[in-house]
Amino acid sequence: MDMSALREINEWMIDGARSAPTPAQMMAESCERAVRAGLPLWRVGVFVRTLHPEIYGRHFFWKPGGEVEVGSVAHDILDSPEFAVSPLSIVFKQGVEVRARLDDPASTRFPIVQDLQAEGVTDYIALPLINTDGPPNASSWTTKQPGGFTEEQLNAIRSITVPLARYIEIVTLRRTATLLLDTYVGNRAGERILGGQIRRGHADTMDAAIWLSDLRGFTALSDRLPAETVVEILNLYFDCQVAAIRDQGGEVLKFMGDGLLAVFPVDEYVGDEAQVCSRVLEAARASRAGVAALQFPNGEAVERFRFGVALHLGRVLYGNIGGGNRLDFTCIGPAVNLAARLEKIAGKLGRTVVASERFAGICEGGWSDLGEFPIAGFAKAERVYGLHDEASRAAAG
Repeated sequence: MDMSALREINEWMIDGARSAPTPAQMMAESCERAVRAGLPLWRVGVFVRTLHPEIYGRHFFWKPGGEVEVGSVAHDILDSPEFAVSPLSIVFKQGVEVRARLDDPASTRFPIVQDLQAEGVTDYIALPLINTDGPPNASSWTTKQPGGFTEEQLNAIRSITVPLARYIEIVTLRRTATLLLDTYVGNRAGERILGGQIRRGHADTMDAAIWLSDLRGFTALSDRLPAETVVEILNLYFDCQVAAIRDQGGEVLKFMGDGLLAVFPVDEYVGDEAQVCSRVLEAARASRAGVAALQFPNGEAVERFRFGVALHLGRVLYGNIGGGNRLDFTCIGPAVNLAARLEKIAGKLGRTVVASERFAGICEGGWSDLGEFPIAGFAKAERVYGLHDEASRAAAG
C-alpha cells in the first residue's frame, strides 16, 4: 500500500475535501483515492443520523465505477427486524466495530452475509464514526480480495474513519441547523438566519399574499376529547393546509394554537401578483377540501368545527422581532393585522374563505361581495368578498 497516498487522503478530508463540494462527491473521490493507494475496496457505506421529524438517517453507498447512491430511512427502521440483526445496529448502539469474515461460520448470525457472499465479497467490517459529542455514525467496508482484509489494510481503513468522522460531523451540523430552521421557522427565514440575519431589528419589507387561518369549534372539541386525540386531530388539520401552502409556493411562518400564518412572496420586479394570488386561492380550495374530508382517529367525521382562512395582499415587515435574546422570525404590519380581522369576520359570516377587496380585485372570478365591515384599529371599513360556491353553505349555517 502507498502509505503517503493514504496520508494525503486524510489531510485532504481534514482540510474540508475542498475539491468535492458535496458529500456524495467527497465519498466518491476519497474511495477512488483509497483504491489507487492500494486498498482493495468493493462496497463502502456511510450511515449518518439526522435530527429530522421524519427521517432517522441518510446513507451513501459507493462501488467502483458507479455513482454514489444516496438515500434516507424513516424512524421506523429502528423497530424493523432487519435492523435488529444488522451489524450496524451494534455499531449505532454500542459504538464498537463489527467484523464479518465470510469464511467464519460465526458471521452467519448476520443475514447480510448471505447477500455479500452472492456478490463475491470475502470480508466485511462495520466501524463507528465517533463524533466529538453525541452518538456515533457508522461506516461499512467490504472487499473481494481472497482471504479478506489484511491487518495493515484494516488499520488503514481505521485511520481514514477519523478524519471522515470529523468531516461528516461538520457537514451534518450544518445540515441539521438548516433542517431545524426549515422545520421550525420555514425555508426562507432559515436561509436568512443562517446568512447572518440574527440581530433584533434586522427586518426587510416585502409584498406578499397573506394567509391567516383558524379552526372554529376547536375549544369545544378540546373539552370533550382526550388531549392525545386533540393533538392528533390538530396535526391532521395542519397537514391539510401545510402541504397545499407549500405546493403553491407559500411559506408557513407560524402556528398559533389552532391558527396558522403563511405568506406567498410577490416578486415586485416581475409583477406576478395575479399568479401568486391565483396559487393562494388554489391552496385555499385544496385545504378546504382536505379539512372537509378529515376523520377522527376513531373514524367519526369531523363536523363540529370549521376551518376559516382570510386572504389579503399587502406589504409586510419580515424579520427578527422579540425581547432580549429570544427572537422570532415573523412578519408584522397593518396588512397582517387586517388579515387577522378578516378571519374573524369569516367566522361571523360562516364562511370558509374570505378575501380583502385588494386580493379579490387581483384574483378575479368566483367572488361574491359580502359588504363593508368596520375593522377594529382601522380608520375605514373594508369590503369583504367570499367565494360563490360557499353561498348556500353560509346561508344554511
